[in-house]
Amino acid sequence: MTTYNRQAISFERGEGPWLWDSEGNRYLDAISGIAVCGLGHAHSAVTEAVCDQARKLVHTSNLYEIDIQAQAAERLTALAGMDAVFFGNSGAEANEAAIKLARLYGHNKGIKIPTIIVMENSFHGRTLATLTATGSRKVQAGFEPLLQGFTRAPYNDLQALENIAQNSNEIVAVMLEPIQGEGGVRIPDEGYLRAVRKLCNEHGWLMILDEIQTGMGRTGKWFCHQHESAVPDVMTLAKALGNGVPIGACLARGEAAKTFAPGNHGSTFGGNPLATRAALATLNAIAEDNYYANAKLQGEYMLRAFRDQLEGIEGVREVRGKGLMIGIELQRACGELVNAAREQGLLINVTADNVIRLLPPLIIDREQADMIIETTCAVVHNFIASEHAA
Repeated sequence: MTTYNRQAISFERGEGPWLWDSEGNRYLDAISGIAVCGLGHAHSAVTEAVCDQARKLVHTSNLYEIDIQAQAAERLTALAGMDAVFFGNSGAEANEAAIKLARLYGHNKGIKIPTIIVMENSFHGRTLATLTATGSRKVQAGFEPLLQGFTRAPYNDLQALENIAQNSNEIVAVMLEPIQGEGGVRIPDEGYLRAVRKLCNEHGWLMILDEIQTGMGRTGKWFCHQHESAVPDVMTLAKALGNGVPIGACLARGEAAKTFAPGNHGSTFGGNPLATRAALATLNAIAEDNYYANAKLQGEYMLRAFRDQLEGIEGVREVRGKGLMIGIELQRACGELVNAAREQGLLINVTADNVIRLLPPLIIDREQADMIIETTCAVVHNFIASEHAA
């Protein structure tokens, strides 16, 4: 179906941060499959784990115990400081599980219409529930009627949340991204997540963090909320969890972890031996080589360089980022820069129409960081110069 407006290029193989197209041209991948291949392409440990598991057992279903799933669950919950995890197949499925969990949590407390506060400019997926939670009319248009049980607030606005608290007794949760990715790499003020955590504690709400894009070392810590020590009640992961093998996870702690009972939720493929073996290998590889620390190091270096070279230039609105999640906001739509960068051997992404989004793999070194900086700055300068010339 014509659901994708694809670029006219096809890749045949990858190695680390590099991709080769069908004509043998090499590209530096600064988008990582939209934050999926955090370890780069064809990482040896993940490749070996997937191949070994495929030779032994791919799938049995959740009718039976799955030892490798239990190992992945134990490793992941220990890293996240959570009590339990449900494995699905994608970020949208992880968020669906979180939404269902919040509604059941509310019903168990006698709330007739359990309502979740969600944020403007957010992105949580494309199923009907996650589409409703998403704060973008562009992706919602044509799919009405949307679901009830959601109320929307401006991102990074604590007063708005407090106002909702004073005027509603049906709120059960706040669902948000620690950094809005699709919304344009929007980073909240320091202390915002801690304040949301405090507000949730005061009102008995669940704090649900969508760490699908920000998790797995992307921002310089295992999970972005750890920068503020604002531990959520529910956290969703996907993208980089399997380094390209489809897997999603909904983690919970405390009362939230005990909300689901047998029959409340399920998945045919979720958490099968192949997917959880890939996830376990990915977790181990990130830990063994401290790739989250490298993300912090290289990300801080890149952010300084971009600010030195681009901030203050007419046509550039702001440069922002945390770890290897960087956004360069221009003053006008800049989608054409994707092709301009690709012609120079660099793969980038533009989101929210006017924000260059960079999500390179956590494994990049200084030389590769410099290549991303040099090429990105060059195409931005050329883009702005051409506008002035016109």
